[in-house]
Parts: sequence; structure tokens; C-alpha cells
Amino acid sequence: MATQIVQAPPSAVSTTAPLPQPAVDAAAKLTAHFPHLTAASHFDSAAVRVVQLAAVAETGRMSDLDADSLAHAEDLMAGLLPLIGGAR
Repeated sequence: MATQIVQAPPSAVSTTAPLPQPAVDAAAKLTAHFPHLTAASHFDSAAVRVVQLAAVAETGRMSDLDADSLAHAEDLMAGLLPLIGGAR
């Protein structure tokens, strides 16, 4: 028997909505003035991913895609480090 995919009823959809446009505009202005904050956020996200993928590597079951992701995350961290060196 094939699995049938159905759309969730409107009542089951999360009540959180995207930010209102003025809030989006304000956030964009702030990130433009503080690029090191964005860089630090990306660095932290990449660091978490490196830790996750390093755990996979230790099991010996790392796929080629995971290995590429690990290399990319490490490259991203190395590239961002000069930008956030003074911010950390």
C-alpha cells in the first residue's frame, strides 16, 4: 500500500508568523551596520556543525557528503575568523 501525503489542516499549522515588514527592515539595517555579528553567528553555526560531523567521523561511518560538509564548515570558520577576531 502506498503512503498518501495530505496537507495538514489549517488548525494544525503553527501560529507563529514571519516578522512584520518593518521588523524585517530594522533587522536588515542592524545587520548592515554590524557585519561582525552576522559573521560571529555564522562562525558559531559552523562550529556546531563541525562538532556534529566530527562525531560521525569518529564512528567510521561518514559519507562523502558529510565529509564535504565537514570540510566546508571548517573552511567557513577559517574564512570568518579574521572578520571576528576582534569581536570574540
